[in-house]
Amino acid sequence: MSSETVSPEAVPYESLGQPIRGPRALTNDWTRFWHLTYNIARNEFKLKFFGSVLGYVWQVMRPLLLFGVLYVFFVVISHVGKSGLPGEANYGVQLLGSIVLFTFFGEATGGAVRSVVDRENLVRKIQFPRLVIPLSITLLAFFNLAMNLVVVLIFALISGVQPMLSWLELPLILTMVVLFSTGIAMLLSAMFVKFRDIQPIWEVVSQILFYASPVIIPVETVREKLIHEPFLWHLYLLNPLVTIFQQFRHAMVNHPTLSAGQVLGGWIHLLEPLGIVAAVFLLGFWVFNRSAPSVAENL
Repeated sequence: MSSETVSPEAVPYESLGQPIRGPRALTNDWTRFWHLTYNIARNEFKLKFFGSVLGYVWQVMRPLLLFGVLYVFFVVISHVGKSGLPGEANYGVQLLGSIVLFTFFGEATGGAVRSVVDRENLVRKIQFPRLVIPLSITLLAFFNLAMNLVVVLIFALISGVQPMLSWLELPLILTMVVLFSTGIAMLLSAMFVKFRDIQPIWEVVSQILFYASPVIIPVETVREKLIHEPFLWHLYLLNPLVTIFQQFRHAMVNHPTLSAGQVLGGWIHLLEPLGIVAAVFLLGFWVFNRSAPSVAENL
């Protein structure tokens, strides 16, 4: 009885030292994919306030406290939003709504930067679609956004805002901010695995976006200041958050406020920010999907 042995020369050199490719970003089992995403986000949501006396109230208090500080310094002291223009009516509600939307954007993107690295044990030991990680961060931020929007609605009704048919635009507005945030979240989480400077860089960029968006200063005021600077005005409008926040103010709070289409100079010009949102989402997915199989090796 003889046994065959394979000589080392029979093994092709190309098969040696090949990196082991891990799971990709997506999976064919969509039920499992969304089940994992939802459960991770839900568990993170519960653990975030575990042992806290006030619990979920803190999630609502944070944007309210920021709103209070900004309102005192910029409205009461600096008289921002008190020019008497029809578009600045209910400015306090407009300010609170913009803060809540930007809080979601900041949580979704800032939380996603370290999301893959912080879950190194899961990535190395468990086979699952990697895109679950940044998407669960975005979903967690959306849970918080839903709670905060209820507070905005109550505050708006108390302030005298009347229900409008344009409130039906809210799902479209939220879809745009979610897609934009998710695209950036995928991009940042993938890049941070190799480039750890991404976190401080994004912290600076996020602060720039806060002040470069109509959170505090109304678009009408910015347009008045940049009326002789068409390049800077166009650059300002390329920020998708400008379109999102302005349309929220117009549709949800004060209809005399300029709509996003009016600010851009026509509804056809909405294709620019919408195109940027789509490009950011596709770029984020492409980068994350490309790096997902080798993410465990790069950690």
